Amino acid sequence: MIIPPDGAVTSTIYYQPAGRSAGSNNHAALPYAELPIFRAQLNSRDAVAARALDLAILTATRTGEVIGAKWAEFDLHGRVWTIPAERMKGGREHRIPLSPAAMVVIQNMITVRQNDYVFPGGHRATLSNMALLMLLRRMGRTDITAHGFRSTFRDWVEEQTDTPRAVAEMALSHCIGNAVEAAYRRGDLFEKRRVLMAQWAEYCTTPPAPTGTVTAFRSKR
Repeated sequence: MIIPPDGAVTSTIYYQPAGRSAGSNNHAALPYAELPIFRAQLNSRDAVAARALDLAILTATRTGEVIGAKWAEFDLHGRVWTIPAERMKGGREHRIPLSPAAMVVIQNMITVRQNDYVFPGGHRATLSNMALLMLLRRMGRTDITAHGFRSTFRDWVEEQTDTPRAVAEMALSHCIGNAVEAAYRRGDLFEKRRVLMAQWAEYCTTPPAPTGTVTAFRSKR
């Protein structure tokens, strides 16, 4: 296990989706350069909420999608997490390729399985909606939000890979283009997303490079 250095880094960036005006409800996000150290700190905590946040980071999913995850949604042999349409913000089923690091999180939760939910909440069937935010507060990170890690992922993709925009947006379960483009794009770019999420997990797990060294990940076309 990587032992995190003393002290927390507090620099912050903000996610502003296309079309959202400045000053609206932005989600504070951790700069991706700080993520490997943050994840080491996160994994030093023995808490269900920490494992849930870790999976959210590794899969670039929303808080509600993670805390509501059920064992029946996971194909561990195929390494796929399928979130049903009724649990998705856009009302469409979303398949998520599970990287080796994400599989470790799931396999660890199997050992403490209590009910139908992957992340049980003690006296509750599952974690509360505030569980991940409270975890960040206990870590002294009042400057970021759980949802902001989706922005962290998107910034990393944009700046450190040559991943096509459609693949990155599909990974975030965003709509791609207009209705005409959507009608012709019937697939979910799953295999390309599997490559991307494996690269993301590798980045999240790799200790930061020495100052002045830049590591770029290039996606296979």
